[in-house]
Amino acid sequence: MENQENSCIRVFADQVQINACKEDIKSAESSFSSLAQVLSLAGNEVRLKILYLLDQENELCPCDISDILEMSVPAISQHLRKLKDVNIIQFRKVGQTIFYSLKSNHLGIIKPLFQHINQIEIEQ
Repeated sequence: MENQENSCIRVFADQVQINACKEDIKSAESSFSSLAQVLSLAGNEVRLKILYLLDQENELCPCDISDILEMSVPAISQHLRKLKDVNIIQFRKVGQTIFYSLKSNHLGIIKPLFQHINQIEIEQ
C-alpha cells in the first residue's frame, strides 16, 4: 500500500510561480545563510542568555556575565568567542578589560526573540 502522506498529486504545476519562488530563494541565499548561522548559535541556551544580557545592558565584560550566569569566566569566554567569530557581537578594550556588545546588523534578527521572552514573562 502506498503511503499517501508522502505523495503529491497535482493537476497543474504553476511553472511561473515555481520559477519565481526559485529566484526568490536564490537571491536571498546569503540572507538565509546568515540567519541560519545566527539562529544556530542562539539556539544554545547559554549563548541565548548572553545575547539577551547584551541586548538588555548594551555591553558587559566576561566577568559580569560569569557572575550573572554563575559560570566560570573560561566557559563564558568560549561562548563569547563563538559569537564573535560569526560576527554577532563586537568588543572594545578599556585598559585590560574587554566589553562585549551586540553588533547592530543582527539586532533585527534577535530582537524579536527577546521581545517574545519578555512577553512570556508578562503573561505568566
